[in-house]
Amino acid sequence: MTGRATRPLDAHRTAGTGPAPAPEATLPRRGRPGPAEPVPRPALEIAVTSPAGARVALDQGADRVELCTGLELGGLTPSAALVEAVAAVGLPVQVLVRCRPGDFVHDAEETALMVAEVRSVIASGASGVVVGALTADGGLDTDTVARLAAAAHDADRPVEVTLHRAIDLSADPVATAALLPALGLTRVLTSGGAPAAAQGLARLAAMVEAAPGVQVMAGGGVHPADIPSLTAAGVAAVHLSAKRRAEPRRGGAWIPLGASGASAEQDTHFVTDPAVVAEARRMLEARTTG
Repeated sequence: MTGRATRPLDAHRTAGTGPAPAPEATLPRRGRPGPAEPVPRPALEIAVTSPAGARVALDQGADRVELCTGLELGGLTPSAALVEAVAAVGLPVQVLVRCRPGDFVHDAEETALMVAEVRSVIASGASGVVVGALTADGGLDTDTVARLAAAAHDADRPVEVTLHRAIDLSADPVATAALLPALGLTRVLTSGGAPAAAQGLARLAAMVEAAPGVQVMAGGGVHPADIPSLTAAGVAAVHLSAKRRAEPRRGGAWIPLGASGASAEQDTHFVTDPAVVAEARRMLEARTTG
């Protein structure tokens, strides 16, 4: 089953005054640039949970954001109102569509819900969606991914589709990456199947070769200092959460409420750290040649 190919939407900013975005569309269709070719700057994507985080990403030079809620749970689908508010900031917004935490094996009801969520977030202004699903034996659930991609491509404008880090829990991430061109996906977010992307360099490079025409974006435990080795592996983009814990605003007593309530200090939310975003942008600029 295949989807219609999409053209990248993040080649131009829709608003804001930050630095020019990375020319991802100039990347070679297969493998890494040859020795005589200029090396375009890989794109910088920042995971955010709020309009404030998107503004930080814009001001510090990110090319796009991935929007979710529940970052401490690995990310969940945000509300339509939140998508609208973040899209209004001006950066292209890739919206995570994940209906629950836990594994990526979804039943028919969950799949139908996520198809509806894809349509909802696109109607609310998303430039793209971030989706994924696995089978119980660790293979890519191509039927579910194709349904989600088809829902995105049904929009009356081009929409990007990214496979999320379900690929890192698949039985063979490189073989899974090889399936993506036929599904019409734009990119894949991956750590190379490692706990952190900096530990998955060889597999990231193999995934670049295995999925021609699909942008491989390194993400998962990424710090700015990791960027030189990640870009050397040939990735088209780097994804960071660039997060820090917000200062609690409570004025009264504290008691634990739910899974995040291990202590008063930990019972807070994450915000986007401008210094981390700026350093990541600086490291990517340093890798540009030609």
